[in-house]
Amino acid sequence: MADRTPPTRTVLNREYIATVALDLIDRIGLAKFSMRKLGAELGADPMAAYRHYADQEDLYDGIAELLFDRLDTDSLPWAKGWRQVSATYCERLRDTLLEHPHAVTLFASRPVRSPAAIATGNRMIETLTADGFPPADALRISRSLREFTIGHALTMAVLTLGTEHRSRKPAPTDPAYNLLAEAADGATPGDHFHPGLQAMLDGFSADRGRTRGRR
Repeated sequence: MADRTPPTRTVLNREYIATVALDLIDRIGLAKFSMRKLGAELGADPMAAYRHYADQEDLYDGIAELLFDRLDTDSLPWAKGWRQVSATYCERLRDTLLEHPHAVTLFASRPVRSPAAIATGNRMIETLTADGFPPADALRISRSLREFTIGHALTMAVLTLGTEHRSRKPAPTDPAYNLLAEAADGATPGDHFHPGLQAMLDGFSADRGRTRGRR
């Protein structure tokens, strides 16, 4: 006798809806995204998402929170001190955002205030202060590293998505441009991220040393 049990329908909740919305944005781009298209992707009434999100901006907040959750901040090397935690956090944030170039502007344009994000921010401040930074400096360092990483991801997302829109004007013949072109030989897009990150960490370390020396 054939099994007549009806197929199980996925129960809609905030996380599932945000996941489907992110997958859709990855495919069609943020500019073409709409709640109507999301409803079709969910196989549900276009209004179904509004039972879980107040509006599209609230959904975008949910997607930003979903991206943050994918950093798995609980597994950061917290026991190894501020520098290793900060470096690993920035690398994970960069890699996660670059997996979703269409969503980078979405993440960059709104604060993430989920419980996980707030807990991570507090833990980062605690780690920095435990290693000798004053609380105000700890907050500045966290913000600076986050903004540097997101700014880098935004630049890389533009490069990834804007290939077809790049200028086709011939290269300038100015000697200064030739020097830039020569310097670019052997470089790859994004290879300046780690040197920049390490330079920032070195600078913060030096500032901490000067602060201690004035005490």
